[in-house]
Amino acid sequence: MSSAGSPVSGSDRGSGNDQGAGTDLPEGALGWMHDLARWIGTWCFVPVLRVRVHHRDRIPASGPVVLVANHSSFVDGPLLMGLIGRRVVFLVKQEMFRGPFAVLLPWIGQLAVRRGAPDRRPLTAALDVLSGGGMVAVFPEGTRGSGEVAAAQQGAAWLARTGGAPMLPVVCRGTRRPEGSGRRFRPRVDVLVGKALPAPQGRGRAELAAATEQVRDALSALVAELDEMRGRGEPGRDASET
Repeated sequence: MSSAGSPVSGSDRGSGNDQGAGTDLPEGALGWMHDLARWIGTWCFVPVLRVRVHHRDRIPASGPVVLVANHSSFVDGPLLMGLIGRRVVFLVKQEMFRGPFAVLLPWIGQLAVRRGAPDRRPLTAALDVLSGGGMVAVFPEGTRGSGEVAAAQQGAAWLARTGGAPMLPVVCRGTRRPEGSGRRFRPRVDVLVGKALPAPQGRGRAELAAATEQVRDALSALVAELDEMRGRGEPGRDASET
């Protein structure tokens, strides 16, 4: 899963694409398929991961939200989808839409994004989800890495600014296997939900860059906080208790 990358030029939504308007999922998505995928995501990792969630109460139960998260492992997206507790639409790199996933991912409401190229369609669809009171999830780093959020792209801040939605920072640690280590038996994975950031203000590029840096700083600070919590062995709520 990937980020929205660079925003399309201009701040207005495309007038020719109304897909998903008035709903919390994009047009063409099947609500029951999305909910089934969320249920599977809630339970399928229990046999292989010991997941703990910290500050789940910070997740808004309703209303438009742009979730921003660090990204260090393939399982981050499916794991978060099952843990958030409400429908969430991820922006997913186009390369994932191959074979059976070319049909399955749109059915469960995920949006394909071409990395490194302006693409109005997924961003317009994401804005429609926000206007319907839904949640859109973005990995601002743009690709998997160490998960420490050394850099961030502007897509998440652009969506939040244009859609008038707060940004909710969430970080995961423990999903990435340390380099040089062998296979791990049920490693501990921690998910920390931060405090929501208000929707960015201002329409210029400088304001957008500042909002993007605010996202990066928030995620980086959460990673440091979570690493410290993990070092102390601080317990969180077991994911199976949802």
